[in-house]
Amino acid sequence: METHFDPHCTRCPRLSDFLADLRQKHPGYHNAPVAPFGDPEARLLIVGLAPGMHGANASGRPFTGDYAGILLYETLHRFGFASRPESVSADDGLVLSDCRITNAVKCLPPANKPETGEVVSCNDYLAVELKGLPRDAVVLALGTIAHNAVLRALGIKASAYRFGHGAEHELDGLTLIDSYHCSRYNTQTRRLTPEMFQAVFARIRERLPGPQVRQRRA
Repeated sequence: METHFDPHCTRCPRLSDFLADLRQKHPGYHNAPVAPFGDPEARLLIVGLAPGMHGANASGRPFTGDYAGILLYETLHRFGFASRPESVSADDGLVLSDCRITNAVKCLPPANKPETGEVVSCNDYLAVELKGLPRDAVVLALGTIAHNAVLRALGIKASAYRFGHGAEHELDGLTLIDSYHCSRYNTQTRRLTPEMFQAVFARIRERLPGPQVRQRRA
């Protein structure tokens, strides 16, 4: 049975309880499952890990309002997937073209670390999102957990395709491309540099021809 995104999902007791507590501490935050964002007909699906405390969990939009979104949206804009280089709020007018963003786990986990059972519990939502992609679409997995979640959603064993930054995996009608997550830790330690991230998107653009790449901002 197909399961589409549920904005009221309470499948995971630990996450549900955590969000209930946050509604008391941060009543102005979204504090609920975060829906996918972007073009419903997109050929590119970006899969992150989970909402950030003061980012998507606050704004209600993936990678919006937190540090991880800085490099992501700037790069999406540079390669013609986003109308603006910054995502500051869910009502800022930003539009994604031929791109959609989601997370392996739709709710904020404590310490930004979902448990395996929570990834599994949320996986059928991701499966529906993947099933809706057109043939020859590209899926960009940000990190190992997202990579493995995509494989699980497609019914593929994780051992069949190992995560590696810049790795490309040809699946049944889809191309899975891996990148280190654009988290504060990865970017500040330069495990992931802007140039490395742009190289991944250059490969994506080769597979999904579109608008001319924008020049780097001064």
